[in-house]
Amino acid sequence: MSENQPLTQLRAAISDLPAPIYLRVKQGIISQIRSGNWLAHQRVPSETELVNALNVSRMTINRALRELTGEGWLVRMQGVGTFVAELKGHTALLEVGSIAEEITARGHHYRNQVIALEQVKADEQLAHAFSFNVGEPLFYSQLVHYDNDMAVQLETRYVNPALAADYLQQDFRLFTPHHYLSKVAPLTSGEHIVEAVLADESQQGLLEVTSSQPCLLIQRRTWHHSQVVTVARLLYPGSRYQLVGSFTGK
Repeated sequence: MSENQPLTQLRAAISDLPAPIYLRVKQGIISQIRSGNWLAHQRVPSETELVNALNVSRMTINRALRELTGEGWLVRMQGVGTFVAELKGHTALLEVGSIAEEITARGHHYRNQVIALEQVKADEQLAHAFSFNVGEPLFYSQLVHYDNDMAVQLETRYVNPALAADYLQQDFRLFTPHHYLSKVAPLTSGEHIVEAVLADESQQGLLEVTSSQPCLLIQRRTWHHSQVVTVARLLYPGSRYQLVGSFTGK
């Protein structure tokens, strides 16, 4: 592909789109990615190149690229450039699996950031979920999981201390809570609720999404025999992840 071909393709893609200019640029870039003209990991033209080629302001280009990055279409690397992101990952809707294993199985780099790891007291809602009394201790953790340095899941988890006594002593930078809990209290049953939500201000900052970007929320509760092990809220940016399920008919 010649050096100017991506710009030529983009100019053609946005020429007749009836929309504000920043949105026309966004839609043009998305059309190039969806059509396969711009491939995953391909470096996209710089802001300066786009400004000159499309004859629009730097503010317009910056807004378009910033929103495309937030929506998961592009990856911007400081000092290196902007690149086409890979297609969204997916997690199994009907299974309880390890997000770290899902990411590494695709050949991607996994890491996480531990936001909180502490003991808390059960409020009325959590006490009901665990069949505890209000005020009883629970272990609490919050982590952000990253796929190739892109935040793809915010995990907020409450854990039954009786079934995972050493939970607060674990270094979850080295392995996930799921990995640890699968060893000390393997799940025997579970339930989950899936819904579309908007992230609150704190969640927006951790997942690097805007207030208007829809997210997918899985609320999951798991048991080890008759005891609840954990209550978790798994929040995914909707533009970066898919939930996949399968079934068979009788």
